[in-house]
Amino acid sequence: MSATDRLCEEIAFHDQQARGRASSFRSPGDLCFSDGEYLDHETWIRPAFDRLGDVAGLSVLDFGCGHAMASVVLARRGARVTAFDLSAGYLREAQQRAAANGVRVAFVQADGERLPFAGASFDRVWGNAVLHHLDMTKAASELRRVLRPGGLAVFSEPWGENALLEWARRRVPYPGKHRTRDERPLLERDLHPLRSAFPTMDVEGYQLLAMAGRVVGRGRVKRALEWCDRRLLRRVPSLSRQCRYVVITLRREGCASAQ
Repeated sequence: MSATDRLCEEIAFHDQQARGRASSFRSPGDLCFSDGEYLDHETWIRPAFDRLGDVAGLSVLDFGCGHAMASVVLARRGARVTAFDLSAGYLREAQQRAAANGVRVAFVQADGERLPFAGASFDRVWGNAVLHHLDMTKAASELRRVLRPGGLAVFSEPWGENALLEWARRRVPYPGKHRTRDERPLLERDLHPLRSAFPTMDVEGYQLLAMAGRVVGRGRVKRALEWCDRRLLRRVPSLSRQCRYVVITLRREGCASAQ
């Protein structure tokens, strides 16, 4: 598939998703939410957000913002937020969500491989489940370009090094199992462009046993699996490479500029 065809398919896929979501919103109040509703909807989101540190007064980019819940949480924390997405449909929801929650966010329609921002524009970059849609070499170059010296980028991404999990992803039905034709979780080799652009990089896994929560649902069993994961992954960090998701933290070398 050519790059142009892939881009068009991504736009069509996510615009269709956005239309489906829009039908469930009957009033602006339906778009209101608490920080906890977003930060705790998956086990990796809150700890990944914590890696951004105190964002008050900082310029933060929500990289592939989708529904923009992250943008809203960042703005509530005092960040100057810019958010972009490829999908015009998702951007409409994002703008409505920011307005409904009373925060200011600058929204832009853009492609993560060709960002329309000046170099060194942002102190922090946040992204959730977006890098695995992109050409990593192009995305890594753009990330480095727009991130200020001393700045941080944090991404949470689906991970594909667990053979059993990959079999289940292909064969087992579960809620939210929708993706584009060429979409696949990241592999170790996909991190090479990021390591080249950002020598200081950390990768931490989430949901080893708790990935079964996609099938068993919420409740005591899932909480018990999450409890086991926290202890297992702390004692054997190499098991991160068998997890369902990873949190990737990138730091651009240099000194952060004074705010």
